[in-house]
Amino acid sequence: MPITDQLLDQLLADCKSPEDLMGEQGLLRQLTKKLAERALEAEMEHHLGYAKHDPAGKKTGNSRNGKTSKTVRSVHGEIELEVPRDRNSTFEPRLV
Repeated sequence: MPITDQLLDQLLADCKSPEDLMGEQGLLRQLTKKLAERALEAEMEHHLGYAKHDPAGKKTGNSRNGKTSKTVRSVHGEIELEVPRDRNSTFEPRLV
């Protein structure tokens, strides 16, 4: 998926200063967190073999079991991620 100028305009609409983009609660930090957490959810889906809330996951012997907070270092500083867990504790995310 290409990142269009329109998408960038939407993302940057509320950025009025460098702090809004690069700061502690800035856009880059928020995007990094959201993208990493979305990738972790995709890894969990692949690991379990079914999507979240999919009835195919019933009685499979393993399922999602909440999330654990993990602090990771990035080029934007430390970021607190919510890493999904599975009941059998066999999920080993590759991203973090």
